[in-house]
Amino acid sequence: MASPQDAATPRFDLVLAAIAALALEHLVPFGRLVLYPLTLLATWVHEMGHGLTAVLVGGRFDTLQIFGDASGVALAAAPLGIRSALVSAGGLVGPPIAGATMLLFARGQRRAAIALGGLALAIAISLGVWVRTLVGWIALAPVAAVLGLVAWKWRGGRVWVAQFLAVCFGLDTLSRIDYLFESSAVIGGEMRASDVANIASSLFPPAILWGVLIAALDLVLLGGAFYLAFRTPKRIAEPVTLA
Repeated sequence: MASPQDAATPRFDLVLAAIAALALEHLVPFGRLVLYPLTLLATWVHEMGHGLTAVLVGGRFDTLQIFGDASGVALAAAPLGIRSALVSAGGLVGPPIAGATMLLFARGQRRAAIALGGLALAIAISLGVWVRTLVGWIALAPVAAVLGLVAWKWRGGRVWVAQFLAVCFGLDTLSRIDYLFESSAVIGGEMRASDVANIASSLFPPAILWGVLIAALDLVLLGGAFYLAFRTPKRIAEPVTLA
């Protein structure tokens, strides 16, 4: 049975991770520069969301490109209509889903090690299969190595690192919320249609409607996961031996 101290440790890590992520993003000078490798990692999660969704709906996932301005593109395709719209939405909800899943799963040393090791393995596989830009390789290979090392060796910091990454992923789409309400964006130096514009063209306009719905979904995912991860686990009654 988990003691109050055992339950308090993940909760403390979660609060500290949230404060650190928000401070680096908005308060600390050069904080965004410190977060730059993690921003590229979040871009990887976004693009993997597009690609894996394409595979899940019966399409294909060809390559993944990440650029120095933290933009990226997944060359993926799926039949027109709702499946194509799901592929476009997959990148927007991918980081919040990844963040919410990690928040709920990585609440102990063993689970945090599994989460971080699994993420490192997924990055390594993607480098060999999909990533096709030098920036992606330079940024993601060291990140995968560090995550694997933390999962293997840093017992005292695994939970905090996992929760910090989870918060960064969960906030990624919302921190770039203006993208949810744009019809186009510069990606890798080229002007391309935005994800919400692609959703609207696959289903029905206006694109702003899909931006609002996805922002609301991301908030629900992050808020719900944070609440569930923060609340105190229910105590299980000790068995009583009757004479």
